[in-house]
Amino acid sequence: MIKAVSFDLWDTVIHDDSDEPKRAIQGLRSKKDERRHLLWEALNRIKPIPYDTVAMAYDLADAAFNHVWHDQHVTWTIGERLEVLLHGLGRKLPEPKLAAVVRAHEEMEVVIPPDPVDGVADALAALSAGYKLCVVSDAIVSPARCLRQWLEMNGLKRYFDGFAFSDEVGYSKPHREMFASAASQVGVDITDMVHIGDRDHNDIKGAQALGMKAILFTATRDRDKRITSADAICERYADLPAIVQRLATE
Repeated sequence: MIKAVSFDLWDTVIHDDSDEPKRAIQGLRSKKDERRHLLWEALNRIKPIPYDTVAMAYDLADAAFNHVWHDQHVTWTIGERLEVLLHGLGRKLPEPKLAAVVRAHEEMEVVIPPDPVDGVADALAALSAGYKLCVVSDAIVSPARCLRQWLEMNGLKRYFDGFAFSDEVGYSKPHREMFASAASQVGVDITDMVHIGDRDHNDIKGAQALGMKAILFTATRDRDKRITSADAICERYADLPAIVQRLATE
């Protein structure tokens, strides 16, 4: 029996990188470049350092983060990632300056927010009438507090009864604790949940390994469509309520 539906956020509820055109129109750097520039600027003001040196170190820190995220199911916070990066450079930042750089990273997608995926509000409204809804999302750059703020800004937070963010849970998908936290918050067993997300490794196989059903969402990212083991594929939100209902009656 399906009693609850859990949602990934990035490229499932939030259209990742839909904020990049907004940044370009305002003459701003891309998010990737701005993050590197923020750290370089803070370091360079204290003691000159080539931008390329900081950018290369940032790339290496990102690679290390991706390895830990994918293989050890942990998402380092931005503060932790920058500490690793600074250690590699043999540099330090005074605590207030480091905190300011961290905060600028964390709030970048709140100051200039990406858009909701088309149709998500209507789908959430329809599903919330019959199921408990919860978020199960990794916090890659924006932490839980900023992701909650984004949901509130877009009128979507009210539909969710639980929130499992990796920086608060201490693990990332597909670790069991992420789904267990969400199930506990909405008061159902894990096996009574269906999860929807765009990544086969994190969202589909992770959920299925715990006895859940899983739906691959492909409206914004369809790279995993040909390899997925998903119980269903959803190409647009208008179809999601019927897909969930079908899975609930099988």
